[in-house]
Amino acid sequence: MDLVVATKNKKKLKEIEELLADFNLKILSLADFPRAPKIIEDGKTFDQNAIKKAATIAMYTGKLTMGEDSGLEVKALKNKPGVYSSRYSGEGATDKKNNLKLLRDLKNIPLKKRNARYRCSIAIADKHKLIAVVNGSCNGLIGFRSKGSAGFGYDPLFIIPKYSKTFAELGEKIKHTMSHRAKAIKKAKRVMARVLRK
Repeated sequence: MDLVVATKNKKKLKEIEELLADFNLKILSLADFPRAPKIIEDGKTFDQNAIKKAATIAMYTGKLTMGEDSGLEVKALKNKPGVYSSRYSGEGATDKKNNLKLLRDLKNIPLKKRNARYRCSIAIADKHKLIAVVNGSCNGLIGFRSKGSAGFGYDPLFIIPKYSKTFAELGEKIKHTMSHRAKAIKKAKRVMARVLRK
C-alpha cells in the first residue's frame, strides 16, 4: 500500500521512513508529486499545520497521506520558536542560522533555565476524511553550543539530561527510541494498522 508523506524535507522523510521500516508500505513524498498544491503553513498550532498537509495532499493524490509538523518550544522564550521553528531566523533560514539565533536569544540564561521540548503532530487522512491526529513530545535542555553531527534541526543543541548529550551526539539509534517524532509515529502506526486491515 502507498503512503504519501506530505513533506519536501529530505532529512525528515528519511527519519520517518526509518521509523516506518517495519510496515509494508511504499512511501512516497511531495517529490513524487511535483504538481501538488503548495501548502502554506499558516496554522497557529502543530496540529493545524499537520492536518492541512494531510488533507490537502490526500485530496490531491487520492492516497493515504501523513501530514507532519514539529518544532521546538523553549520555556524561557515563552514557547518560541514553536510553529516557526524551521523559519526562526527569517527568510533564507537554515538549521545553522536557526541554531545561532536560538543561542543569541538564550544568552546569559543558565542551563537549569534552558528547558525545552520538541513537539510533533501527525495527521493521517485519506481522500474521504481525516482519520486521526496523534502527538509526541520529548523534553530536554538547550546547550550553550552545537555538539554532534547526527540528526537535523535543533538536534546539536537539544540535550537529553539522562545522557548529558545532544540528540546530534546520541545518533539515530537512541533518538528513534525516545524522540517526539518516534513517539508520534508509534501512535500513527496503530492508526495505520487499523486502516490497512480494512
